[in-house]
Amino acid sequence: MDYPTARHFIIAQGTALQTRHNPDAFLALLDRGDRPIPGQMTSILLALKVIFAATQDSDSLDRELANGVYLLAIESRNCFEAGLRQGVKWPPLLAEDLDRLQAAANSIFSGTWQE
Repeated sequence: MDYPTARHFIIAQGTALQTRHNPDAFLALLDRGDRPIPGQMTSILLALKVIFAATQDSDSLDRELANGVYLLAIESRNCFEAGLRQGVKWPPLLAEDLDRLQAAANSIFSGTWQE
């Protein structure tokens, strides 16, 4: 995956609740209490790693990308927690994947990769 593809993918996945253009976007699925599509989280984590590699030496991020990364990291956890309160049976590893997603987002903002 190259940087332009990763950037577009993360923005689309991260702004799905605002735009409502992609009902299969990660956040849209979680918001409805639906499981992510198989491989979707892997693609998100890969895209975040590509974005980190491309931006780690940069002093700034473009606003649209920063918004997508931020919303993906924050709203995914919010949707997950809301689903738990409503009795959604999430996949067993989703909570750990969300931790990895948040660490990757933090890495992008800090410029240092977080494990």
